[in-house]
Amino acid sequence: MDFIVKHDITAQDQEELFTGLRRYNKQFIDVSLWGHLAVYSRDEHDVMQGGVIARQEGEWLNIHYVWVHEDRRGSGLGRELMQRTAKEALAMGCRHALVDTFSFQALPFYQKLGYVLKMTLPDFPQPGMQRHYLTRDLTV
Repeated sequence: MDFIVKHDITAQDQEELFTGLRRYNKQFIDVSLWGHLAVYSRDEHDVMQGGVIARQEGEWLNIHYVWVHEDRRGSGLGRELMQRTAKEALAMGCRHALVDTFSFQALPFYQKLGYVLKMTLPDFPQPGMQRHYLTRDLTV
């Protein structure tokens, strides 16, 4: 058996690995309730001012990315994006949401929205920083 070490992952290698993983996981997980969700805000010039990219995984919404343009932070846009995302997630059948954030990002923002801190990894991604994982019950 050969072992290959790479520092660049090709699309073909990734797809081959994912195909094997999905085939195995299908024995245990109903993926019919899995899909993507994005909510964006654009200005009058069609320039993105913020957005959320997430993935429905059964009854969970796994929020991968949240961004608000620096000029719009503190304006309520982030809250509105998250509220619209939660509303759509509920309509899709999600009951819970998961998000993670680094210590220099938005922990207080998520907590104000009702997200509860579940775990913190110290010194991630580098010494002196943390990665926080939060969840929220979307039904309340």
